Amino acid sequence: MSRIQIPVFIFTGFLDSGKTVFIKNILADERFNNGIKTLLIVCEEGEEEYDFSEFASDSVVRFDIDSEKELTAENLESARKRADAKRILIEYNGMWMLDTLFSAFPRNWGVAQELTFADAKSYASYNANMRNLVVDKLKSCDTITFNRIDNESEKQPLHDIVRSVGRGTEILYDFGGGRLEIDDIVDPLPFDVEADEIEIGDRDYALWYADTMENLMRYDGKTVKFKAFFGNDQQMPKGTFLAGRHIMTCCANDARFAGMVCIWNEADKVKTGMWGIVTAKISVESNKIYRSKGPVLYIKDIEFCKAPPQDEQMVMFT
Repeated sequence: MSRIQIPVFIFTGFLDSGKTVFIKNILADERFNNGIKTLLIVCEEGEEEYDFSEFASDSVVRFDIDSEKELTAENLESARKRADAKRILIEYNGMWMLDTLFSAFPRNWGVAQELTFADAKSYASYNANMRNLVVDKLKSCDTITFNRIDNESEKQPLHDIVRSVGRGTEILYDFGGGRLEIDDIVDPLPFDVEADEIEIGDRDYALWYADTMENLMRYDGKTVKFKAFFGNDQQMPKGTFLAGRHIMTCCANDARFAGMVCIWNEADKVKTGMWGIVTAKISVESNKIYRSKGPVLYIKDIEFCKAPPQDEQMVMFT
């Protein structure tokens, strides 16, 4: 993080979702566009055009990217240096995967904020037909704004799509005419966090993992029971291993192992690839595996078991 010197603001969404209008508005606002030299990277042409005469200052330089092949660290940093920019705004192409952009970041660039925009009328259709692209724009964004919404009943299905990927994204609804509402729909957890022993079903692991990481202190001192895949190798401290599940947000190709640090005096019994039903007490502690504070599971018991069928080994947000 110490190398990050250039903050990057990323604006994502499909065509006609409101990205350009939002960027135009903030660049016309002198509170944001206050003379800081800014590079505006445009990765697609929409119906809205940029009129630089409307901007609050003349410190903005535009740079167009016409294909994903042009997304290289050398190309991006060269454009920044020519503009002598101290910050970057990127209007990203909704049909391109974000990993392509992130892998091209120069070493001193870092994401300051990632905002997604969507047309409330067409978003469900995009989700049904291009789920991978919808998930890609939700998995790391800070806020999603739904434009052109005109009915309160439309909020629930939109909320459900966003929450199927994670609970960390703020949701806004723009009804037009200055009416902007923050999503206040409450999602009940499918497990009892007040139980003496919190039992996590296989289908609920992804949600529990995300909720634990977002609300650490909610689980401090609690006892939990869940079925886990184990990871252990010689690089881990003695008596320590990982227990968790592989989580996919869209398809098997995007699966990642979401494990928690476990401490057990019989950890040498645990080998990578084994499965078991874990009962453990959670303690929120600093741990070098997390590089900060995180949930450390002090094992009470492990009941080793066979691996679930292949199609049940990965879990999703539901």
